[in-house]
Amino acid sequence: MPTVKEQMVDVINSQPMDASYDEIMKELAFARMVERGLEDSRQQRIISNEDIERCIKTN
Repeated sequence: MPTVKEQMVDVINSQPMDASYDEIMKELAFARMVERGLEDSRQQRIISNEDIERCIKTN
């Protein structure tokens, strides 16, 4: 499994050469959010669509 630094380097290297600092930071943040979501799913820290719909309807 790649280290965090290796994962970050991969994201950075996947960006075009003219990517701005902000664009790169957004991509790094997005990659982190995806990884967190996948980890939540693996750990069964999930909420069903039905539960979310009920929550939205009550607010």
